[in-house]
Amino acid sequence: MFFTKLKRVSRAGFVNFWRNSYVSVASVLVMTITLFVIGLLLFVGVVLNASLAELKDKVDINVYFLRSAAETDILAVKSGVEALPEVEKTEYISREQALAEFRERHKDDQLTIQALDELGENPLGAVINIKAREVSQYEGIAKFLESKNALSPGGTQIVDRINYAQNKLAIERLTRIIDAARTLGLTVIIIFGLISILITFNTIRLIVFMSREEISVMRLVGASSMYIRGPFVVEGFMYGVISGIVTLLIFWPLTSWLGPVTENFFSGVNVASYYWHNFFQILLIIMGSGIGLGVVSSYLAVRRYLKI
Repeated sequence: MFFTKLKRVSRAGFVNFWRNSYVSVASVLVMTITLFVIGLLLFVGVVLNASLAELKDKVDINVYFLRSAAETDILAVKSGVEALPEVEKTEYISREQALAEFRERHKDDQLTIQALDELGENPLGAVINIKAREVSQYEGIAKFLESKNALSPGGTQIVDRINYAQNKLAIERLTRIIDAARTLGLTVIIIFGLISILITFNTIRLIVFMSREEISVMRLVGASSMYIRGPFVVEGFMYGVISGIVTLLIFWPLTSWLGPVTENFFSGVNVASYYWHNFFQILLIIMGSGIGLGVVSSYLAVRRYLKI
C-alpha cells in the first residue's frame, strides 16, 4: 500500500514538472546558478588552501647559535625542541655545513668569497631549522627557545638570535586574508542559497495556485495532507537533481580549460585533476545541495500556502 501511494505521488510530481515546463526551467536555471557558485567556491577554497600550505611549508624558525656554542649543547637543545608536540620536524646545520652552503650561494660573488678567505676562520654559527605543525605554534616554540631551555648545561646562553618575528608577521597577514576569503565565500553561498529558496518557494506557490482545482477535488475525495503535498516535494527533488547534473556538466569543460592555468600559477594545483579525482565527493556536495534546496523550498512553499 505504501509503495503504491509512493508510486502515485512520484508520478504526479513528474507530470506536474513537465506540465509546468516554463516555471520548471526558470527554477532549474536559478538553482543551477546557486550550485555553480557553491562548486566554484569549493575549487577556490582548494586553490587557496594549497597556496597557504605551500607558504606554510616555506615558513619556519631558524635558530642561530653563537660560534662558541659546543655541538653537544646545540644537539641537546635540538632534542629538547623535537620533544615539543608542536614541532613537526627539525634540521641541524653545523658550522661547517653552513659555511659550505654560504660559499655555494655566493660562488659567483668573488668579492664575498675573497673577503671570506681573508678572514681566515669560519664566521658562521650552527643553525637549527624548525617547522611547526601549525602557524600559531611558532610563538610557543620561540618562547621555549628564549627560556632557560636553550642554555648550555653550565647556564651560558648559546642562542645568538631567532628569526621568528619577521615570519610571524607575514604568515599571520596571509592567514587573515584566507580567513576573510573563506568568510566571504560562505556568505555568498548563504545569500545565493536563500535567493534560490525564495525563487523556488514562489515558483512552487505559483504551481500550487495553478493546481488549486485539483487540490480541491483531492480534498473532497479524502486525500491525506501528505498525499497532496508529496507531488510538489517530488518536483523540488527533480529541480535539485537536474540542476546538479547541469552544474556538473558545466564544470567538466570549465575545469579542463582552467586546469593548466591553475597548475602554473597556484602551487601546482590542477583543478581538472582535482575535479576528476574527487568527482564523487563533488557529486555528493552539488547533488546534495541541489536536492536539499529543492525539497526544502518545495515543502516550505506547500506548508505556507496550502491550507491543508
